[in-house]
Amino acid sequence: MVLRNSRLTTKTSKLFDSFNASINFDQELAEDDILGSIAHCKMLVKCQLISASDGQKIVKGLKQIQKEFHQGKLNFTEQLEDVHMNIEDQLLKKIGAVAGKLHTARSRNDQVALDTRLYLRRQLVTTVQNLLGLTDTLANLAKSVGDQMIPGYTHLQRAQPVLLSHYLLAYAWKFSRDIERLLSSWDRLNRCPLGAGALAGSGLAIDRNYTAKLLNFSAPTANSMDSVSDRDHLLEYLSNAAISFTHLSGLSEEFILWASQEFAFVDLPDEFCQTSSMMPQKKNPDLLELIRGKSGRINGNLINLLTILKGLSQTYFKDLQEDKEPLFDSVKTWNQSLILISELLKKTKFNTAKISHEVYADYSNATDLADYLTSKGVSFREAHQIVGQLVQVAIKQKKYLLQIALSDYQKFCPSFTQDLYAYIDPRNIINRRRVAGSTGPLSVKVQLKDLTMQLKIQKKQLAKYSKLINTKL
Repeated sequence: MVLRNSRLTTKTSKLFDSFNASINFDQELAEDDILGSIAHCKMLVKCQLISASDGQKIVKGLKQIQKEFHQGKLNFTEQLEDVHMNIEDQLLKKIGAVAGKLHTARSRNDQVALDTRLYLRRQLVTTVQNLLGLTDTLANLAKSVGDQMIPGYTHLQRAQPVLLSHYLLAYAWKFSRDIERLLSSWDRLNRCPLGAGALAGSGLAIDRNYTAKLLNFSAPTANSMDSVSDRDHLLEYLSNAAISFTHLSGLSEEFILWASQEFAFVDLPDEFCQTSSMMPQKKNPDLLELIRGKSGRINGNLINLLTILKGLSQTYFKDLQEDKEPLFDSVKTWNQSLILISELLKKTKFNTAKISHEVYADYSNATDLADYLTSKGVSFREAHQIVGQLVQVAIKQKKYLLQIALSDYQKFCPSFTQDLYAYIDPRNIINRRRVAGSTGPLSVKVQLKDLTMQLKIQKKQLAKYSKLINTKL
């Protein structure tokens, strides 16, 4: 039975039907569409717009469809275009003409706006859970490596020695901010658009507050036109995904470099690597490379939706059907990547002997050598010049700064004394970093404490939101 055809005098083109259909991807919203329909039906009964007996039949039918969907028995057809029409058709077959009463005071415009919000609430909770898992993994790694030193880099050149725990926490803080951004978007997302109708609201005496309450929304949306056109919550999620993938890509690049023969700082777990089809000696960091590569895809999804929205006036246009595929793709890609990289990190082995050797095999203690002269009363600019010349001498002698004789030091400045060697030992360099946020052991200990506290707060907030998405009607 055709659910809507009264305005058109001929059938639509089969080619257009296929081009127009969205059921192949928007069936992802089936659970949310059914839940929203049950809430809408209960509101119609409460407002006496349909009878209690009709309402019971509709809810019973919807719950049967929900059960079949969970069992994988629900058959969707392209002929019915989208998830909304497919479910309505299933309901019609189960309970007959009374199914048509469900669409009272509702448009597909506010229906899909509701479905995407319900879907995104669930996915936001899942993504935060996975971000928390990755951040916990990095924090636990930071604890496990203890006081292990590692070369720090700027411009991919040796810069200053740091603690490996400090290095790992740098990424943990990035992902903690990703969590913070997602959680802060909840209040804007958690508004119910159902009842906005096609664009102007409903002339029937419906109760939008009741529907919002049933679905655990904080309130109805404020403006009916904005309700059906608003995709800000999707943009926020895609934007947050793009930011987070910048962090994931950076972390992946770090470990790709560290796993190379030139660095040899880490040994990646075999189960997340692959070999070459031609070169049998290869162990390629394929998972990390894929995550690094998928950042372009995630950025593209954000640009996709921004471009769709930039050309639209109020209120609903068919263009908005194109919002779902980039959303679904980013949701899947982001969550998979978070889970996989966390598992990889848990099984990654650090080559501590190699890392420790490299900390002493460079000139990254040069800054502290300049600080040493500054502590002796030499201006930093003069000290910077002196140390630069000393580095040149060391390179010519094929030595590091700890290996240069005191007599050679004193040729450049009489302020150098025997205590300089202890001063520029990497271990002492790191231990002197006591200011907030620095790489010293005490500072890192405070960072871990602060991060643990922040994660605890975020987990508590997530638990609150998790309860709100477990709506049972």
